[in-house]
Amino acid sequence: MHLTHQRGPLHDLPDTPEAYDAVLADVVEQTLARITPEGNLEHPDCGDDIGDTSLGITSLLALAWQRTKNPRLPEAVRRSTDFHLRERVYTDDNPGYPNLRLRNSGLPYARYTLAPGAHPIGDWPSTVWALLQAVNLLDLAEGLLDDEQTDALREMSRGYWRWLTEATFFNPQEAGNQAIGCVVGGLMLARHLPPEDGERVRKQAIALYVDEIRAHRVRDRGALLPPEHGGAYDNNYGPISLSFLAQAHRVSGERIFAEDGEVLARYIDARLTVGGFDNGGPRYSEQHSGFESVLGLRYFGHRIGADLGRYRGDTLPHCLKGVGGTPTGRHAVKPDGGVDGHFAWMLVWQIQDTTPWHRTPSTEPVRHQLRAGGVSVAFDTRMTPSLIEADGTYFLPAAVNRQHGFGPVVDGFLLCRPMGETRVRDVRADGLAAKLVTKPVVTRDHVLRHVQSLYVTDGTRLWTTVAVERLPGEPYLLAGLPYVADDGDGLRRISEAAVASAGGLRLTHPTAEGVEFFDARAEITQEQAAFALAADPRGYGNPDEGWAHLVASSALEAEPAPGSPDDLNVFAVRYGPGDSFTATFERTPEGLAVRTEAFTALIGDPAGDERGEPLLTLQG
Repeated sequence: MHLTHQRGPLHDLPDTPEAYDAVLADVVEQTLARITPEGNLEHPDCGDDIGDTSLGITSLLALAWQRTKNPRLPEAVRRSTDFHLRERVYTDDNPGYPNLRLRNSGLPYARYTLAPGAHPIGDWPSTVWALLQAVNLLDLAEGLLDDEQTDALREMSRGYWRWLTEATFFNPQEAGNQAIGCVVGGLMLARHLPPEDGERVRKQAIALYVDEIRAHRVRDRGALLPPEHGGAYDNNYGPISLSFLAQAHRVSGERIFAEDGEVLARYIDARLTVGGFDNGGPRYSEQHSGFESVLGLRYFGHRIGADLGRYRGDTLPHCLKGVGGTPTGRHAVKPDGGVDGHFAWMLVWQIQDTTPWHRTPSTEPVRHQLRAGGVSVAFDTRMTPSLIEADGTYFLPAAVNRQHGFGPVVDGFLLCRPMGETRVRDVRADGLAAKLVTKPVVTRDHVLRHVQSLYVTDGTRLWTTVAVERLPGEPYLLAGLPYVADDGDGLRRISEAAVASAGGLRLTHPTAEGVEFFDARAEITQEQAAFALAADPRGYGNPDEGWAHLVASSALEAEPAPGSPDDLNVFAVRYGPGDSFTATFERTPEGLAVRTEAFTALIGDPAGDERGEPLLTLQG
């Protein structure tokens, strides 16, 4: 089986003017065939997330007209604008909406679902999206809308802004992407208002960003990030926030949006594998966005000099039009492949922005990542691997006795949670890249141990050497859960992989049954298991919290390497292809010498240098 959502890298999608004109031409033909006598451009199957969709298509038609002057478009733009102003603007409070600060305000808003009282919780983001569609149309209205329509659209947009910022609580779903999107709407609206009003709205938008978003950022892996649905980062919505930060900077020129976007971009680069696979977050643990992320990944990838476009989108690189439910990477589609106007402003912005993709990786060492060639290790805040990739195969942290990670296990207790400062040293030499992580941990009986984990790669294979003061009993190294592998345009679920060990190696599977036991041989994804373990319904629950309840998983378990020094347990594992795997170890006055078929390394004493920093030398 394949993962449902993660497909091709987003930077593989053609983004030339000709490619975008072809996309717009397809949108034009679809929607001109669909438009109703009333001017409705909604997809017939649209039920929820509907409040902005017709207006989104209208903005795409307006952009197409500005680029091609197709004579069929002005009348459709005017009719569909009137439809939205007449049929999709609500001023009566939606029954059951829980986030009002001012009842019966009479201010306009957009509904997530049209029926009164039906899922009103989505009205806040739907109004943000409708505001963004409206200000895009205002930007493109010249030569299309008459003065009366333009004035009505402007006043509706002003009313949307007031409803979002006065009549309701700001960002009631605690979703960073929605909140930053609202700020962008205010910044874009300000340009269409009289100077005094425009400056007031601009200052209000920036103040909301500073006070309500930036001040509440959450730290993860050394970076301060806009919170997303109760977590620091979500691999679906995080890159969408990056796109909003890109547009905020493009519109306002304010340095704060560039600075925060660069922080988020570097964070994404560090957690993302070479192949673009990622998982985790408080909303959709394996789902990725597609066209919604292009602007931010392209804009900030260029700014920081990193190939963020390797991010796997919800798309196939060769697709122009969705087929059988496959999104296009350009705009939202329904299961029949028909265009949906939801989030259409992202397509408008990515066409308007001409920043090129940066397709080569950054060469700067990054604390929470080791990357070379086709190998990468992404580390979590504790400097434990969160993802390992080698030879197109991806490994997740395994679980044992409700503990998750990579590390030595003694008497069923996993030694990977630091009890003190974790030190890191990066070295590159002779075509090799290495990272040494020195981590103080304690055993279950509170005995302090220093775990030294060395990761070395030649760009094809990854060698991991873990040394710790000798442990009692029969310790082993929890060396990961084989999870997925590259397979054409997607990722295929696996249950075994090419891994070698200097000591004994076994692949174990849980013997107990139940959702809290993850067997890699079963046809279930990490996302499905995580939601099954979450406390709340899918779409609201936090899959990361659910996955944290996993008791045990399939796991690679490596025994100590023979020939280790008497005072140490040393584990040595190689991920990736190869024939013979040799690893020898020698205690020297300078530290632990490690020799394999590909390199020689000297791991210094855990105490480190005069500042306590790790010591490592490496040669091929």
